[in-house]
Amino acid sequence: MAKIKITKKQAPAKAPKKGGKDVKRAKKAEKQMKENAKSMNEPLDEDDRDALEETDWADLVKQVLSEKETAWWFIKPRWDEWALRLKLYNNQKRDKEAVGDNTLFTIFQTVFASLYGDQLMVSFTPREVGDDEVAENLDAVAEYDYDEMEKDVIDYEWDWESMFFGRGLCALMDFDRDTMTPVPEIWNVMTVLRDPQAKSVNGDKRGRGRARFLYREIRMTKDEMRDMDVYFGFEKLKKQGSSTKSLVDENMRIVADAAGLTDTSKFHDVSGDNETYRLLEGFTMYKGKRVFITLADDGKKVVRYHELKHKEIPIVDRVLYPTPANWDGVSIPDLVEDKQRAKAVALNLSLKSVKSSLHPMYLFDSTRITNRADLNFEFNKFIGVNGNTANAVSVMPKDQIKQDVAFILDTLNQGAERSTATPDIQQGARPDESGTATRDSLIAQRVDTRYSLSAKVFGWSEKRFWKLWYALYKEHFHDGIDTKNTRIAGALGAKWRPFTRENLITKKTDPDVKIESKVVSEAKRFNELNVYRGFVQMITPLKDVNMRFALKYMGKLSGLKKDVLDMVMPQTIEEMHAEDENTQLRDNLRVDVEATDDHYTHLEMHNKMEDTPAKIAHINAHKRAMLLQAKRPDIVPPTPSAVDPRMMPEGGLPTVQTDTNGRGGVTPRTS
Repeated sequence: MAKIKITKKQAPAKAPKKGGKDVKRAKKAEKQMKENAKSMNEPLDEDDRDALEETDWADLVKQVLSEKETAWWFIKPRWDEWALRLKLYNNQKRDKEAVGDNTLFTIFQTVFASLYGDQLMVSFTPREVGDDEVAENLDAVAEYDYDEMEKDVIDYEWDWESMFFGRGLCALMDFDRDTMTPVPEIWNVMTVLRDPQAKSVNGDKRGRGRARFLYREIRMTKDEMRDMDVYFGFEKLKKQGSSTKSLVDENMRIVADAAGLTDTSKFHDVSGDNETYRLLEGFTMYKGKRVFITLADDGKKVVRYHELKHKEIPIVDRVLYPTPANWDGVSIPDLVEDKQRAKAVALNLSLKSVKSSLHPMYLFDSTRITNRADLNFEFNKFIGVNGNTANAVSVMPKDQIKQDVAFILDTLNQGAERSTATPDIQQGARPDESGTATRDSLIAQRVDTRYSLSAKVFGWSEKRFWKLWYALYKEHFHDGIDTKNTRIAGALGAKWRPFTRENLITKKTDPDVKIESKVVSEAKRFNELNVYRGFVQMITPLKDVNMRFALKYMGKLSGLKKDVLDMVMPQTIEEMHAEDENTQLRDNLRVDVEATDDHYTHLEMHNKMEDTPAKIAHINAHKRAMLLQAKRPDIVPPTPSAVDPRMMPEGGLPTVQTDTNGRGGVTPRTS
């Protein structure tokens, strides 16, 4: 069982007490301090727990609490602002008689639906010869893990927080060894304390602008900590008291208040197995190392510790409208909040004006109408008037709401729509009748252009996500031990395939990760298919055209999966023969070239494997054979597959011999 270990620099052990047991523990701690931990999620054994519990954490705890305090006062004004914006999003009003406006919700949902509905697709590309199969396997496992990780749910929360708060955080540092699957988790921005100087979680390529520290507050029961088996010293945690700086409780209060619901943060006072404890966990730099630490008992007790192998934080941040050198970027509330507030004011003033028109103020002659109560409105009521009734009562003139209000509302709507690319047609509303189909089409194209930019920006974080996903497999998937059974959808239905480390992890260089918008990808594929179809029609009459490859590629552009294409166009005898030769060439064994070989097919298949001297010599021999075919068709027919046996040269067809020095020659067969 792998053990979590700490370095001597980071956590000096306490002086051993008298007695053999204490000395033994001290030696154990000293041994552990010489190596780094292999994984954040490897279980702790009893000796690990003893060593960690006896470690003096005073300096590290002091540093963490200081950083927490700094981050708290920095982020508190933002929380207050987000609380007000959540009320706007939920259309919460102080005055129940007033009319609320839902501009923020409408525009937010429009942008959200467009970006969330456009799935970002991942594929892996090998960087070394011979890693093609590994890349294909990673594609299959990634597709399977998408469901296993509930990535669609993760993306919903991630996208939502990115659009509302400006930056969303997705942690990918846990690995479930029961399912052999990475476990992503969204860090609620409303419970996160960050470095005020950070430009992003991990900064630029050189790490500039990286967060020095990043924390969050969570709640857990002792039973949950026990099940994870990475915590220590939690059995003696004290019952939680009230805290004025509880991030979790404050977030629950804000969310409940925004939705007009009861604050549930006050209902934590339970006992027994269901009692929850506030934990402060996160990343910081300590004595030159990136460490992960969890504090309990209001920061007085360390219950989890791990030293990372690198300075990068295993959290991916996503931004909707990024601003260089700025953590927050631009959110949708930034663009819409002022418009919604102004619209609400204008609407409520208009409503009051309409109400006042139904119940206007009157002027009356008090010498002729002596009882003021007679003027209260009733049906079939008679009022006595002294003298002539003319001009006894008149309506008091007042200013009416002018057309300026409609102009203001239209201007505010246009401002909100233009800043977020959400015209009526994008919101699902029917455009005005004066518009033409051509104009509406142009508007839709411009909107798609804006959204495709946002999709590309989201692709930055998606790429980092799948790189971390691969890194977790690389770290946790043990050679000769672990196997992952993956369901693969094929032409004949789903099938299960076991993958080992050899099937998923490249030998030298990590594969490239390619992210593509599904909408953009489908549009590009459709356009390429149209161009390619015309190209194939032009080259069909020509000689020496690899029509088999052309048809396979057309099938790929048509959206057919590899297994479907393999069923429609199974491997030829030449392809199978070339693959068998690859097995020998991979071991650097000499393989002769037959004159009857389909040289183009063989070259295609041989170029897929890694270079060896035997492979290079074999390929050179194929090229010399092709040259000989062109120059001496009388000796080597140019189309061996269609050779008439009656026309075969005496002694049979020649063979092309190779050596491992890269040379190849053709030797005619003799009787």
